Amino acid sequence: MKDIYIADLAVGQEFMGFFMIRQLAVKKASNGRNYMDLMLADKTGEISAKKWDLADEALERERQYGPGDVIKVAAQVTEFKGMKQLRLSRIRMTNKEDNIDITDYIKAAPESGPSMYEFIYSAAMDMADLDLAKLCTMQLEKYKEKLLYYPAASKNHHAEMCGLLWHMKRMLMSGQALCKVYTNLDPDLVSAGVILHDLQKTTEILSDELGVSSGYSFEGKMLGHLVLGVRELDKDMTALQFSDEKRIMIEHMILSHHYEPEFGSPVRPLFPEAEMLHYLDVLDAKMYDMEDALIGIRPGEFSERVWTLNNRTIYKRTEE
Repeated sequence: MKDIYIADLAVGQEFMGFFMIRQLAVKKASNGRNYMDLMLADKTGEISAKKWDLADEALERERQYGPGDVIKVAAQVTEFKGMKQLRLSRIRMTNKEDNIDITDYIKAAPESGPSMYEFIYSAAMDMADLDLAKLCTMQLEKYKEKLLYYPAASKNHHAEMCGLLWHMKRMLMSGQALCKVYTNLDPDLVSAGVILHDLQKTTEILSDELGVSSGYSFEGKMLGHLVLGVRELDKDMTALQFSDEKRIMIEHMILSHHYEPEFGSPVRPLFPEAEMLHYLDVLDAKMYDMEDALIGIRPGEFSERVWTLNNRTIYKRTEE
């Protein structure tokens, strides 16, 4: 087991410890000196880290590290704009003698990939609308291998092993419950939107089999998962001989679920099930971010500022 986790770090603390590199770049500071800018991670979260003033002779040595590497660092915990940050003084690659257990360094959904996949696949099979059932099961089968480990993001919400399935399952559960409240909704259409809306993140995002993402694919950067999703689904729905109305409504749900143009949606939702899909997506993302922010926070205290929650600090109640 690791000696120290990110959730346990306190400002001013000096320590030596092991972390996985999530992102790394060599940059140039205002004084003209090179520095290393990293995002380090373990199963409790992520933290920004800097290794300042890289001498020219050290630059090539530091370039040996990359995303997915587990490294040992000597560091001091500092604070920048209300967020904890590491100032690294030494860094080295791990070796066999360090006895690294990789599960200490990756975040993972609290349920297994196969069990979540089975829940979602069963929901698709149970749809009364046979067109939607066929489309959803076809898509789930096509991407099953990746779904069993893929994160839902390169960073931020559900950036963890099996995070995409966890996101889909909780949205599906919420959608099924809310369809009993808002009885004007078509439950199959809502469920289909949930199952299909983010599947092309398996193309957009680059990830290893531990759910650790190194960024985005060329297609992902150029097109994004909304456009990729519509392109993929249009071919399959045409092959399945969907009606024009049903095909366009599914494509609209994919295109509109980010809601705002600045987040990638060219159009806002224009029917109730599409509106519900957007809010299910937002609800699960916000609940995930709040839950994640409170890992390692003692009852009665506030988290650090969370950028994805409008830089709010989140309070952990004392009565469990």
